[in-house]
Amino acid sequence: MDYKADATFVPGDWVPYFFPGIKVEVFHGMARNKRGHSSEDESDHYRIRGWFDLYCTQAASDTAKFQELAKQHQHFAVAHTGWPKLDPLFSQPHEDRRHRAEGDLPVIFYASTFSRSVTSAPVLVDKIAELAASGRWKFIVTLHPKMDPLVVHQYRRLKGDNLRFVESDEDLLPILPEADVMLCDTSSIMFEFMFLDRPVVTFRTRMPGPYLIDVNRVEELEPALAKALEYPDPLMSAARNLCDDLHSFRDGCSSARILDAVDDFQANKKLGLRSKPLNLIRKLKVRRRLRRELRKP
Repeated sequence: MDYKADATFVPGDWVPYFFPGIKVEVFHGMARNKRGHSSEDESDHYRIRGWFDLYCTQAASDTAKFQELAKQHQHFAVAHTGWPKLDPLFSQPHEDRRHRAEGDLPVIFYASTFSRSVTSAPVLVDKIAELAASGRWKFIVTLHPKMDPLVVHQYRRLKGDNLRFVESDEDLLPILPEADVMLCDTSSIMFEFMFLDRPVVTFRTRMPGPYLIDVNRVEELEPALAKALEYPDPLMSAARNLCDDLHSFRDGCSSARILDAVDDFQANKKLGLRSKPLNLIRKLKVRRRLRRELRKP
């Protein structure tokens, strides 16, 4: 408000409607069906809530879908820009396979989402502790900021020579290249890791496919990790194809494209749009939510 902003960039699904300038949706994840809807089109990624003037999309498929929605609603525009979160990942050099000196242990990056219906963290804590203590593996562990504090405490206690715990507020992108394999459940960070051209193992994921190795039993976990270390051709090929479908760009310039898209919107597209819907109930909820936040000590 103090800056009298020309644009507000939003990596979430709502924004205070009274902020000045246009509201730009840049997304907090990729267009994948994490909630188990009957189809990708029904996922939350494509829900139009009436907050945004400009949607900055990541790939040809989600761009086409949002362009269809833009024709239907006529109160927002769409720009195919890529996802700015991936810019640092594409800008830093990395090898497709991490070089391991003789005797170095393979490193597993474990990340888990917080939702009780899909998280693997409570089920796998004992197994990860066992594997780290075995001397056969090293782990880097991070958990979603909304994870049950008791579960977070259990993993923090595992810190040692073969397990590093990374707090949820740390920047994970520079850490991802330190791992050979990712272990995950239904967290979208698995797709970010795939852009390193490295394999992913999941435990009871809601997003299965040939691009990952999914297991349902704890005892299947270590064999799956060992298989992933072999970088099987079918697995890696499927993961590359998925990455191409998820994100169109590899140049690390998505942030610049978003800024250009804002300029283009202001100059060429803004006047041709209808007014956004009144959203009276949602606006009341936003004000109530902000009042609660302001009352917090």
